[in-house]
Amino acid sequence: MTITKHGSATYEGLGKDGKGHVSTGSGALAAQPYGFQTRFEDKAGTNPEELIAAAHASCFTMALSFRLAEAGHTDGSVTTSAEVSLEKDGDGFTVTKSALSTKGKVPGMDQAKFEELAADAKANCPISKLLNAEITLETKFEG
Repeated sequence: MTITKHGSATYEGLGKDGKGHVSTGSGALAAQPYGFQTRFEDKAGTNPEELIAAAHASCFTMALSFRLAEAGHTDGSVTTSAEVSLEKDGDGFTVTKSALSTKGKVPGMDQAKFEELAADAKANCPISKLLNAEITLETKFEG
């Protein structure tokens, strides 16, 4: 089975003076602004690294949720954030890291098992597999 999703971007003008818009096929993002200022100067709008961070956090969280369910748990919650690092690399830039930080609350589970399932989810979620960068994971477990 192959599932294909769609995203698109437009950039009008060139370089630092250009302005772009990014959209998703589902309409969850529709013509959201992005450009040099939103990527490098913290102006309002989005940027590719923020979108990758959201994609990685959501993919990992869903994967961990499924691991927890497969382990027999029917109740709980998982919250994850991701910080994607963009570093200067010669004349350009490289995404070098995605740092995941997850917090789980699963009644009847111990911390060691949570960490084991989280590590598996980190290694095997499709977005982790896509990224060719260091991926770290910090877990917090509330029992």
